[in-house]
Formats: sequence, structure tokens, C-alpha cells
Amino acid sequence: MNHNSHMRAMVLERAGESLTSKKLPIPVPESVELLLKVQACGICRTDLHVVDGELLEPKLPLIPGHQIVGLVEAVGKNVKNFNPGDLVGVPWLGGTCGECAYCLAGKENLCDLAILTGYQRNGGFAEYCTANADFCFKIPAGYSAVQAAPLFCAGLIGYRALRMAGNGKRLGIYGFGSAAHIVTQVAFWEGRDIYAFTREGDKAGQSFAREMGACWAGSATVPPPVELDAAIIFAPAGELVPMALRAVGKGGVVVCGGIHMSQIPAFSYELLWGERSIISVTNLTRTDGEEFLDLAPRIPVKTEIEVFPLEYANEALAALKAGKIRGAGVLVP
Repeated sequence: MNHNSHMRAMVLERAGESLTSKKLPIPVPESVELLLKVQACGICRTDLHVVDGELLEPKLPLIPGHQIVGLVEAVGKNVKNFNPGDLVGVPWLGGTCGECAYCLAGKENLCDLAILTGYQRNGGFAEYCTANADFCFKIPAGYSAVQAAPLFCAGLIGYRALRMAGNGKRLGIYGFGSAAHIVTQVAFWEGRDIYAFTREGDKAGQSFAREMGACWAGSATVPPPVELDAAIIFAPAGELVPMALRAVGKGGVVVCGGIHMSQIPAFSYELLWGERSIISVTNLTRTDGEEFLDLAPRIPVKTEIEVFPLEYANEALAALKAGKIRGAGVLVP
């Protein structure tokens, strides 16, 4: 391959501004990296937080995108687990130090030196990208590139959130988008009852939640018909935390599944009392990835997707922000 050739990429030059279409050199993989020809890249609310300037440490200029599926075009000299032609997925976690107390304790998601795809290294809103081979995954059999892309953040973060929610039978899910439509399928397969909470008046979202397996769907402002064992909040709205605490019973867990959330309003200790707990999900581990990607085809998880051409990245992000994407949005070069 001619590494002097160029690629199209959607680039964030300043936080708070739209992405710009650029012609850039195709990157060259380092010794532990893969060069991927991007086949699909999921769009995520985290991408919105990066573009809007709500996450404060992006590498600028930046190519966003961290739910990447690509064909291996070339491998670095020290890569042993992938070969040209392999179809692989790249998640948000793009590297860790491997030496700190968190990494050594199996909590690499908390590594202070973690490198994050589409945030601190260029991501998949482009025709090509590089990725650390040690943090990539083979695509499960039976998934096309566009179907697989949402598995690599919506799926993985949703899976980790579900595990942190415990084994309770009655599960509430606040914000029914990309992650929720995947995790609902997993929870339903596990025999749980899912109660879905959407924006006020979002009848389409509530209908979609029931299609995915929810036994009840309604507005986030409405109490569920039963007391919940746990709740997962995917919407970045801090006011949902007290609402979820009201909805769960004693010993219940409220899991905050996003990387960014608006301010949580003050609430009385009574809502937390009774050994209720609030916990955040930070990133993922490679073990999460291995477990979820083994499980997904056995359920099987089916991703509901809306495909946008790469050059329509700004329009896709606007549609996500407005809640107009059913399931997951995916960019295709």
C-alpha cells in the first residue's frame, strides 16, 4: 500500500464547532498497531460530549469515533494476533500503562494513563485509522461491519452497566437509545423484567423499547408500576438520579452509565437510605469485551441501525442529539 496516499476524515478543530471534512495522509502503524480500512464507525453520545466541549481533554485537532469496525490493511512488526484481511473492532479504551495498581488489579478501565479512542488518539470518522492491536477484538461471526459497530461502546458499556446493576429481576432503564436497545436484549435473555423510561411524550421510543423486550415503557417523570431492584441511567441528565432512587427498593442500585452528566440536584438522604447505592461506570476492560462479544451472538443481540455517509457526520450527530435515531447511528466511508 502507498502510505503517501491520502484519506477523507471528519475533523474536530475546536470544541463547540462542527466537524470539518479534510484530506489527510493515511497514518502509518507503529510496531504494536494495526492500520485499519474503516468499514463502519458507530456514533455515540460521548462523541457529542467531545464535539460540544463537555469533555475537556481532547487531542485537538481530532478525528472522533470509537466504535470502529475495520479491515486490517497492515500490521506493525510486533503484532502477532492479527493478520491483513481480518475484520476487527476498536472500542473507547485504546491503551493503558499495564503497570499501575489499577491495571494489575484487573481494573484497567481506571488507569490514569489510559488512552481513549476518538478522544486522545484519532478515531474512526475517517477512511483509515490505526489502533493498538492489544486493545482490538475480532468481530463475532454473523455480524456485518455496520451491525457490529454499536457493539463496541453501546454494547460494551451497556454490558458493564448491567453487570454492575446486579442480578435483580426488575430493571429500570432511563434513556432508550443505542446502549439501552442492546442491554435490554441481554437483560430480557437473562429472564429479567425491563422497565423503560423515555423523554416525555416519546411514544416512538416507548414502542421501540417494548419491541426490544421491555414489559413496560413510559415517561421518566412517571413512577414505574412496581418497585425496581436496580436502574441504569444512560441519558446524561442528572435530574434522573433522584427519580431512579425513588423507583428502586431497599438495597437497590442506580448505575450511571454515561461519561458525562448534567448536575445532579440535591435530594434528601431518605432517598439513599435503606442501603440504596449510586455507582458510575467508567470505561470498559478487555475482559468485558471478551465476555460480551462471546455472549452477543448466542442471544443473539440484533442492533437496530441507521446508516449515514461519512461526510454526513455533523447531521448524524445532530440527529442523535435531537433523539431522532432509532437504535444506533453508524457512519460508513
